[in-house]
Amino acid sequence: MGSGEDDDKIRASKKTLTVVIAAILTLLTSSQGILTALSQSNGGYDYDYATVPFLSELLKLAFSGVFLWNEVRSSSSTQITGDWKTMRLYPIPSVIYLIHNNVQFATLTYVDTSTYQIMGNLKIVTTGILFRIMLKKKLSNLQWMAIVLLTVGTTTSQIKGCGESKCESLFAAPMQGYLLGVLSACLSALAGVYTEYLLKKNNDSLYWQNIQLYGFGVLFNALRLSVDDVSASFSNGPWWFRLFNGYSFVTWLVVINLGCTGLLVSWIMKYADNIVKVYSTSMAMLLTMVLSIYLFNLQPTLQLFLGIIICCMSLQMYFTPPHLLVDSLPQSSLPLSATRT
Repeated sequence: MGSGEDDDKIRASKKTLTVVIAAILTLLTSSQGILTALSQSNGGYDYDYATVPFLSELLKLAFSGVFLWNEVRSSSSTQITGDWKTMRLYPIPSVIYLIHNNVQFATLTYVDTSTYQIMGNLKIVTTGILFRIMLKKKLSNLQWMAIVLLTVGTTTSQIKGCGESKCESLFAAPMQGYLLGVLSACLSALAGVYTEYLLKKNNDSLYWQNIQLYGFGVLFNALRLSVDDVSASFSNGPWWFRLFNGYSFVTWLVVINLGCTGLLVSWIMKYADNIVKVYSTSMAMLLTMVLSIYLFNLQPTLQLFLGIIICCMSLQMYFTPPHLLVDSLPQSSLPLSATRT
């Protein structure tokens, strides 16, 4: 009896911690776009924005190293697997994200930004599909309906108007643009689900797993900056000479924000799942749009209001246990087959 009560308390505390971390992740993610916009000067960047992901990966690597050192020092149960068979899997997410970034740029050559953002919501559904296929996690029909509702809600909130020209622009792109948009959504979902697979593959310390993930992230970002230098014939000098050029206080906040967000996402992947992350980032997008109304004097729209309502319904539908939804119905509203004993 005592052991069962302890297990229930552990599960309850873990669930509470997951909710807290997901809420913090939502707040941090929602502030990313705002901080990035505030870091601009006269509509452009005084710094090389390609160096921001490199520094954020370096920051995540440093924090993970400190956390691992502290964990090893204070606990004898810390598990670290150093075999090459495990370590060689960690570059794969970085490669997927690298391909995804290039597909993003290719997609934007065929479609406008609004259409691209709307197509990006497909990653919600593709994440659910890959979550089922790769991780063998079964979702109930109610949860699938909630995921589709979340996609509809985020898409609705992004539709800014119903004028003919605006509506026609959503369907005016060539077929290549739509195919690349679908591919981009699939790659984004694949990277997330594969990362979750890696983090849950064994009982290694999360911080040790992060060191491997972010170590390769730093390497690939450094290679990308070097390739950019070669393409530009080193016209501005090597990237490490201009690493901090034009950086302001707000720019550093962007770097810190990205670093902390990545660490929280890895915790969610390890101890919760990708669907929790999807809901956090989707709610963050809605929160960003609401905050932008006050910060950048954007006009609120009916579509945003409806999108928020739909997403909240989806959130309730996905995470509420089905028996609670059924038990909340009055007895007279249940079908006859459900009332027979």
